[in-house]
Amino acid sequence: MEVQEDARVGALVGVVSALDPDLENAAVRYSIDRSTDVERIFNIDSITGAITLGKILDRETAGWHNITVLAVEADNPSQASRSFVSIRILDVNDNPPELATPNEASICEDAKPGQLIHTISVVDRDEPQTGHHFYFTIAPEAANNRHFTLWDVKDNTAGIRTQRTGFNRHEQNVYLLPILVVDSGPPALSSTGTLTIRVCGCDTEGTIQSCNATAYVMSAALSPGALIALLVCMLILIVLVLLILTLKRHRKGHLISEDDEDMRDNVIKYNDEGGGEQDTQAYDMTALRTLYDFPEVKSSDSGPDLRSLPHWIQNSSNADSEGSSATDFSVFRGYICKKVQQADADLSVPPYDSFQTYAFEGSGSPALSLSSIHTLSTTSEQDFSCLSEWGPRFRQLAGLYAAGHPEEEGS
Repeated sequence: MEVQEDARVGALVGVVSALDPDLENAAVRYSIDRSTDVERIFNIDSITGAITLGKILDRETAGWHNITVLAVEADNPSQASRSFVSIRILDVNDNPPELATPNEASICEDAKPGQLIHTISVVDRDEPQTGHHFYFTIAPEAANNRHFTLWDVKDNTAGIRTQRTGFNRHEQNVYLLPILVVDSGPPALSSTGTLTIRVCGCDTEGTIQSCNATAYVMSAALSPGALIALLVCMLILIVLVLLILTLKRHRKGHLISEDDEDMRDNVIKYNDEGGGEQDTQAYDMTALRTLYDFPEVKSSDSGPDLRSLPHWIQNSSNADSEGSSATDFSVFRGYICKKVQQADADLSVPPYDSFQTYAFEGSGSPALSLSSIHTLSTTSEQDFSCLSEWGPRFRQLAGLYAAGHPEEEGS
């Protein structure tokens, strides 16, 4: 059977028939073995045996189709026969002709006018029954070119000839010549192909020595695919560099923060109740002084040092109990002032304050207490005005002792 390539769906391809030799005019049913027609391109009428198209055909994909048709007795399905049907797809001119590859040519710089430089041919996917016949001409947009001419040989080929002399590859190394090709149809189809002509340097015998390939290198380097790949590589490198720098900066900042936070505090707890009111030797300051190596001032003109103070206090108490009512507190003031000056002058000593209160009630106290509450009274002989001159670290202490006197005097 034969069918045109451009036949529509449902078009009749052919009819098959079968006869039962046992009984004349017996009913027969027809079907197609789908293992031979998986794509279901054809259909068959089960009663008449007419084969029709189920899909659009394409001769360029498959020019022949072989299917199997089954004929079965309607009253006895076990009685069946098979027949092989070959269907040929008749070609229709539905593909335009194209220039055969390679569609490139070369020309010497010293080529003469009328010299044949290339012969072009055509390929066509169609196979008309009358055979191929093609017509060549230069495309209308390049009909006025002054470099090349086209000669149709009339055997489905065409020749390209030079029209002038004096080609120079340094001025122009590539020429593009559009060529129009038309087939014989029906209907006649056409297409335009471009012939690339490169200008090359040749020897005296016309053998090509070298061609200027700058244009091809540039075009390849600037192609979209190459540009995309180059940009992706650059982006990856930038991201890697930024990631490395970020990690280094983070690690450096982490190390610096660890160094800043590495602070060690040495806390010494000294808790000794002592032996009583008269036991002034129980509280030993050496445990705290050895930590910072705070020197002692033992000059004779600044009064007694810390170690000699308890003995001096005891002697003063004994003297006071014997009848001496006047106690000299200038020794304490001189001692404290000397300590403050020494601490302010030593930059290696951490900022800490050591304050001790020494109070003497005297022999005539009926309370039998060492309380220092009465030291702020107007009758007190102690003068704490020097505390306001010791600097900001003793501001709170000066406010507690020195600020009370003006108020009491005003009242």
